[in-house]
Amino acid sequence: MFLSLAEKNHYFSFFQALQGWRSRLSATAREGGTVSTATRAQSGLLEPAGSAGVAVLATGGVASSPGPGRPGPLQDETLGVASVPSQWRAVQGIREETKSCQTASIATANASAQARNHVDAQVQTEAPVPVSVQPLSQYDVPRLAAFLRRVEAMVIRELNKNWQSHAFDGFEVNWTEQQQMVSCLYTLGYPPAQAQGLHVTGISWNSTGSVVACAYGRLDHGDWSTLKSFVCAWNLDRRGLSPRQPSAVVEVPSAVLCLAFHPTQPSHVAGGLYSGEVLVWDLSRPEDPLLWRTGLTDDTHTDPVSQVVWLPEPGHSHRFQVLSVATDGKVLLWRGVGAGQLQLTEGFALVTQQLPRSTKLKKHPRGETEVGATAVAFSSFDPRLFILGTEGGFPLKCSLAAGEAALTRMPSSVPLRAPAQLTFSPHGGPIYAVSCSPFHRNLFLSAGTDGHVHLYSMLQAPPLTSLQLSLKYLFAVRWSPVRPLVFAAASGEGDVQLFDLQKSSQKPTVLIKQTQDESPVYCLEFNSQQTQLLAAGDAQGTVKVWQLSTEFTEQGPWEAEDLDRLAAEVAT
Repeated sequence: MFLSLAEKNHYFSFFQALQGWRSRLSATAREGGTVSTATRAQSGLLEPAGSAGVAVLATGGVASSPGPGRPGPLQDETLGVASVPSQWRAVQGIREETKSCQTASIATANASAQARNHVDAQVQTEAPVPVSVQPLSQYDVPRLAAFLRRVEAMVIRELNKNWQSHAFDGFEVNWTEQQQMVSCLYTLGYPPAQAQGLHVTGISWNSTGSVVACAYGRLDHGDWSTLKSFVCAWNLDRRGLSPRQPSAVVEVPSAVLCLAFHPTQPSHVAGGLYSGEVLVWDLSRPEDPLLWRTGLTDDTHTDPVSQVVWLPEPGHSHRFQVLSVATDGKVLLWRGVGAGQLQLTEGFALVTQQLPRSTKLKKHPRGETEVGATAVAFSSFDPRLFILGTEGGFPLKCSLAAGEAALTRMPSSVPLRAPAQLTFSPHGGPIYAVSCSPFHRNLFLSAGTDGHVHLYSMLQAPPLTSLQLSLKYLFAVRWSPVRPLVFAAASGEGDVQLFDLQKSSQKPTVLIKQTQDESPVYCLEFNSQQTQLLAAGDAQGTVKVWQLSTEFTEQGPWEAEDLDRLAAEVAT
């Protein structure tokens, strides 16, 4: 057997210790000493089990009587105890820390719920009757096939006839309940302006469709140039709307005759004054709302401004100019510059000698050659094309691209050009409003003091149709922004008339009484964003916001085609 070096060292050490103990035991025996059991146990020695060992165990540790050379009985011996204190416990005791934490108290609540009463019901049905189905073998398949071949041509012929029929064109199934066609949502007014007897002369919706603004002035006879006026606005979406307290009020030193909100800036609004000035305000700045003004210069209109319109600058769709027309015969384009000034950029003049020869004008008693412009409307399809209404009662087709110089001596910082291209058949008096169709490039409406609305095509001078809506003046007419065949007109008899040419071309679909005393309605505007809203202003200084039913806001089938057909009839 081979042992490793470690095992050999281990056994060597063991035998050395054994020899040492044996020597000490022998010496003790010779000296008559004793060795305690504890010592023996600590030494780890095990004596051989001989006769002497057996005798000691049998006598409880007492051997036979001592004799010469025999050791005495074994006795227990108490030895001292050596203790070594633990350094680890001391170190750990120093590091001990006592910590505690308190959690939030748990909230408990008792709740009870009462279930609804329930009822059990039973229904007794009749026993089902089995349906007898004939087996397929009982059908006469050859005769059925022969029948289908005989009637095939006739069925196809009838289907083709039905496919080509127009009996149900334009038919709509209305599953919703019938609602009131028009209802009044708000009656708005500014008491200080009404106390002065001012009229609502202009009205406009902002680009979001939530704010309606009105201009206060006078349209009847008299000198109102020194009369203080107001521009007021109401936010219809604001909580706690007060109909008698506008959300914005601007005091103006002269009567305001027309108003137009900026196409993209919800708080910017332009106005034309009786004095001939054009101003632009920012209604979000109540302390200093004035942004720009034309000032009283040679470029300013010398007569009251009839209408203002925002137009995009050529090549800059995000920048806009203000166009103004007035009864002095000038059409002017203004751009806002620094120091709060509106600068004239382009100008046009209407001169009698330069109108198309088809125009039959009455000679002015003072021999003046300028033709007063009373209204303007731009085409939705050509941004350079516009229609002018005139004091003479005839509409004019005009263009901003006209290059011919105007034959006028009116002072101006820019050359004035002659814009007229075509003259249409006149009304029986001055025109107060024109409106181009947003759905057809050639159709427009005009309304005037003769109480008629004319529907024109830009391709010929005579009107398509002429409708007499009032025995007094008509002050406003507007196409619907969402229905191709719907328009509204405001009359001097205190009503607003809604026409749907798809239903009738002779009488209004709805007649709205705006004023009970038949005082005139001077202006109206559809809301292009919230299309169910129509606002109208009257001589009582009141703005009424009307809510239209879906009959006036949802386009019907074939409506655009009917409008095209109407325009084609004009051209023939």
